[in-house]
Amino acid sequence: MNPQLPQVPTKLLIDGKWLEGTKESVSVTNPATNEELVKVSQGGIEETKQAINAATKAFTDWSKRSPRERADLMNKIADLMEQESDRLAKIMSMEQGKPFKEAEAEIQSNVDNFRWNAAEAQRVYGEVIPAPAHNHWLVRKEAIGVVGAITPWNFPSNMIARKIAPAMAVGSTLVMKPSKETPLSALALGELFQQAGLPDGVVNIVLGDSSEIGKELTENEQVKKITFTGSTKVGMKLYEQAAPTLKKVSLELGGHAPFLVFADADLDLAAEKLVAAKFRNNGQVCTSPNRIFVEESVKDAFTKKLLAKMETVTVGNGLDNPTVGPLINQAGVEKVIEQLEDAVNKGAEVLCGGTKLTEGEYEKGNFFAPTVIDDITPDMTIYYEETFGPVIPLISFTDRQAVIAAANDTEFGLASYFFSTNLQTISDVAQNLQYGMVGVNDIAISNPAAPFGGVKHSGFGRENGKYGPEEYVTVKFIAIDAQ
Repeated sequence: MNPQLPQVPTKLLIDGKWLEGTKESVSVTNPATNEELVKVSQGGIEETKQAINAATKAFTDWSKRSPRERADLMNKIADLMEQESDRLAKIMSMEQGKPFKEAEAEIQSNVDNFRWNAAEAQRVYGEVIPAPAHNHWLVRKEAIGVVGAITPWNFPSNMIARKIAPAMAVGSTLVMKPSKETPLSALALGELFQQAGLPDGVVNIVLGDSSEIGKELTENEQVKKITFTGSTKVGMKLYEQAAPTLKKVSLELGGHAPFLVFADADLDLAAEKLVAAKFRNNGQVCTSPNRIFVEESVKDAFTKKLLAKMETVTVGNGLDNPTVGPLINQAGVEKVIEQLEDAVNKGAEVLCGGTKLTEGEYEKGNFFAPTVIDDITPDMTIYYEETFGPVIPLISFTDRQAVIAAANDTEFGLASYFFSTNLQTISDVAQNLQYGMVGVNDIAISNPAAPFGGVKHSGFGRENGKYGPEEYVTVKFIAIDAQ
C-alpha cells in the first residue's frame, strides 16, 4: 500500500463481511503519478449472487423498520462521514485526481444527501381515496426491494451516496458496483456503514468485471431495480439486459451541455461561472459546459475577460489543491488531443493551452493544459461529442431562436446554462431548452433538495429532492370492503 494512502479496506463487502474475491486482484493507481496505490480484490458472478442473496435476506427486516429508525441510523452515518471527511477526501483525491478541496466538498454533499433523504423518506406519504360507503380505498408506498447500483469514477463517493441514501431510507437494500478506476471511496464508505451499525446485507459492495457483474444484476430476478450513472452506450446495454425481467430502471447518462451568453448578460459573471463550471473536476462532469455560444456583438469582450480568468487556473496534484488535477487516465488525455487536432485541422484557433503537460511534476501523470479554442463549427467532432476534459470551445451566434435550436441540436439533454438580464429572453430560453436542468445566471444545478436528471439520451429518472426516494418505492392499492 502506498504510504500516503489512508487505511482503507481492499476486499468485497458481502453480508457484513469483508471477503477476498475469487478473481485476481487489480491495482488502483494515482492519475497524478500513475503509481500504484494498492491492490483490491475482484469478484465475479458468484460473488454478485452472494451479495444479491444477502440483500434479499436483509430486506425482510430492513423494510419493516420504521422510517424514523432508518433515519436515525442514516444520520449516524452522516455524522461519521463528517468526522472522517479529511480521510475520505484524501482517499478520493489520490485515486481520482480531483483537488482536495473539491473532494472535501463532495464528502459534504454526501452528508447533505444522507440527512436530506433521512428526513424526506419520512414524508413519502400514501393516500386515502374517497370511496363508496362501507369501503376504504388506500394507497401505500412500499420499498421496491433489492437494488443493483452501478456508479462511475468521476464522483466516486457522491454518486454512491445519491443512490444509497434514498434507497435505504425507504427500506430497500442494495448491491453496489463502483467503478474499477475508483473503488477505494466506495470501500471507505462501506467501512463507515459498518461502524454506524448498519445491519448486515443492507449495503453490499462487489468489485470486478463490469460486464459480468452488470449482467448478473440486470438478469437476476431477485433484483427489482437498476440504477446507473455512466455513459449512454453502457446505459442502453443495461436497459436492454434488464428488459426480460421487467425491472424498474433509472439512468443518468451522458451530457453535452450548452452555455449561452447573450449580449445583455453580465459578462464578468458569465466568464467567472464558465471557468468554475468547466474546470470543476477538470471537465470530467456530465453537467460540464461543452459548447459555449456567445453572441457575436460581445464575443470579443467576453473572450478577453475569459482569457484573463484562465490565467488564474492552476494545474497539479490534487493533494496540492490546484484548480484542476489530472485526467483520470491516458485514454482521457488522448480523447482531448484527438478532438483538438480535429478542430484545428478544420479551422479552429487555440487561444490558450492545447497541449499535454509533460515536464517536471507533470511528467508521469495524465495532465492537460486548460484550453480555450475559438471558431468551432458543426463539422468538428467537439461540436457534437462530449469532451470530458479541460477545453472551452467558443461558438458565435446572432439570433436567439437560432441559438436555441443549435443548443438543442444534440442527442443529449442533461444540463444547460445561459446568461441574460432580459426577462423576455430568460422566459423564452428557459422554456425552450430541451434539458432536464437549466441554470439561469447560475451553475449550481445539483442540490439534495432539487431534482437531478435528464431527457433524451441523457436518461430518465431523477435523483435528489422529493423525487429521489420515489424511485425506490412501488405503489400498492388496497381496497377494503368493510360491510
